[in-house]
Amino acid sequence: MLVVEDEPAVRLGVRLALERAGHRVLEAESAEAAWPLLKEAEAVVLDWMLPGEPGTKLLERMRQGPYPSLPVLMLTARAEVRDRVEGLSRGADDYLAKPFATEELLARLEALLRRAGKRKVLRRGPLLLDLERMEATLEDRPLSLSRREFELLAFLAERPGRVYTREELLEAVWGPDYLGTPRTVDQHILQLREKLGEDPKAPRFLETVRGVGYRFKEGA
Repeated sequence: MLVVEDEPAVRLGVRLALERAGHRVLEAESAEAAWPLLKEAEAVVLDWMLPGEPGTKLLERMRQGPYPSLPVLMLTARAEVRDRVEGLSRGADDYLAKPFATEELLARLEALLRRAGKRKVLRRGPLLLDLERMEATLEDRPLSLSRREFELLAFLAERPGRVYTREELLEAVWGPDYLGTPRTVDQHILQLREKLGEDPKAPRFLETVRGVGYRFKEGA
């Protein structure tokens, strides 16, 4: 993942969030510095206002040159509708205005990678999820997960730190037409914890947020 941002504090915050989510991160503070790094990037978080060449010009060069389909999320303080339209028309795949929540940034990037067919393996510390084969390993040990267990674990792992209610998880993983109860989620979380070797009082991955629901532990 390449982060092109000239504000050091913003660049640091984005880098740390991406690294916690399991991404390898490259950084550049200008379009000139970013260009040679593009060949190593699976996606780009691109600031609009950069010293020298603006992000929109870099984006045009990418689309007209060797990177016509590299996923790009435009990150900028320019939040007017006309600015979003311009950014998207220049070739951006998505657009996020500052200030922003890192959870939304991560979710948008994951969506871009899925659409581009680049997000097939998800790593969270020693936990590795092959999203294409629906296979999970923990410290190189295969985990025997049912389809629903895998889908629930992958859904939460793709969004570390975000809390979901049981009802939200039912709709996202089982679908809006599923007639089960929230206890279904509790049972699957229990089964996942057993297979992950979790201590429910000090979980490594799956946390219970009392009175709300569950989340995948950020930084796991």
